Amino acid sequence: MKIGIPKEIKTNENRVALVPSGAEALVAAGHTVRVEKNAGLGSGFSDEQYTAAGARVVPDAEAAWAEADLVVKVKEPIEAEWKRIRPGQTLFTYFHFAADEKLTRAHLASRATCIAYETVELPTHELPLLTPMSEVAGRMAVQEGAKYLEKLHGGRGILLGGVPGVPPARVVILGGGTVGTNAAKIAAGLGAGVTLLDVSLERLRYLSDVMPANVQLVFSNRHNVLEQIATADLVIGAVLIPGAVAPKLIRREDLKAMRPGAVIVDVAVDQGGCVETTHATTHENPIYSVDGVIHYGVTNMPGGVPRTSTLALTNATLPYVLQLANKGWKQALKDDGALCKGLNVVDGKITHQGVAAAFGLPCHEARAFLGS
Repeated sequence: MKIGIPKEIKTNENRVALVPSGAEALVAAGHTVRVEKNAGLGSGFSDEQYTAAGARVVPDAEAAWAEADLVVKVKEPIEAEWKRIRPGQTLFTYFHFAADEKLTRAHLASRATCIAYETVELPTHELPLLTPMSEVAGRMAVQEGAKYLEKLHGGRGILLGGVPGVPPARVVILGGGTVGTNAAKIAAGLGAGVTLLDVSLERLRYLSDVMPANVQLVFSNRHNVLEQIATADLVIGAVLIPGAVAPKLIRREDLKAMRPGAVIVDVAVDQGGCVETTHATTHENPIYSVDGVIHYGVTNMPGGVPRTSTLALTNATLPYVLQLANKGWKQALKDDGALCKGLNVVDGKITHQGVAAAFGLPCHEARAFLGS
């Protein structure tokens, strides 16, 4: 199979979808790998390393996309890339379709097969290709929140962990999944006072056994969310409904109850955000203020630490890339139920309920496209 690895062109996206060792594994399995020139530089991988691994380094994006049966990326193709997508081509990347109707309709029109990292789901309900980036984003959320709490950036001028005689910052985390758990660990480790909210009592019971004493666990409902954000210095949105739009837990009018200079880091922004006033930002211009509350809405947070993120992501994705390459997408999805759940769009049809519901479009059964 011919596999294309384009250079990521989303603003400040320095990750790459395949490292040289992955290229070596694919070539050893009999596949052809085309890597766009300088695709790996942002993550610390040179063209020479890919060539030594047996990949072919091609001069531009057109060459990486043109003959590829399977295109592997990190982020969703942006508008400049849509013209390169061919009917029947398989794309394997993060898509987050439910947050972007224009993106969804473009891929429906392309008649490509779109398999989304974020909805590959194991029988245990774990999301193996979202987990590594959620771990990175959860940890980064605290790091970024602490920075923007500094007065220089318009924040309240509070040190996250405080000092002896001065209380630490209050960090409120909405959601106790992978992002929220990692954020809580880092914030607590820095000495902040942390409150984590979740709607699952089972999850809260588990977290009560593993979290340090400075993490309080609270059941998430409207009353409790409002009570907690009123005294928060940093709020981290960590809500996820796989493949679907995130629920709006903080409304525009709720900001008036928050402290001036408080910071919101909405990690759920990829799925539309769990804060009504959140909109997508970039690493170049990461923040804006609404009613005196600083909002951070970078949609590719892990791209800020590309070396760590690329290695963590490709550790998880390569086994699936090998399945798709070795078997073709239909047989790979037939053989692996988790990978089958990653199918979002095929031949102009939506196959993921969360995406279909977001835009009021029909949803088709994924296995109907796999043949007998």
